[in-house]
Amino acid sequence: MWIGWIEFDLLLGDVHSLKEKRSVLRPLVAEIRKHFDVSVAEVDLKDLHRRAVVGVGLVAAERSRIVAALDAVEEHVAARPGMDLLSARRRTVTSDD
Repeated sequence: MWIGWIEFDLLLGDVHSLKEKRSVLRPLVAEIRKHFDVSVAEVDLKDLHRRAVVGVGLVAAERSRIVAALDAVEEHVAARPGMDLLSARRRTVTSDD
């Protein structure tokens, strides 16, 4: 069994409150969950209105499935208007690690 995850450090565009931040992140999280069939959530920097860390995770039988899915999600997030992808950190491990 392979486990993979990626964390995106995002700089949000024209956002001036935590309420506006939620209105930007909620559709992104829903899109990622629906299109890529992965677990996704805002995982850090919840008190800052222009920054967010979004984490994505999945489990698969083959490492290639994990890598392909994380690549696709990263491309999707990087192309999303209204936010800048500052960094992406990823990791894949097996259940034996």
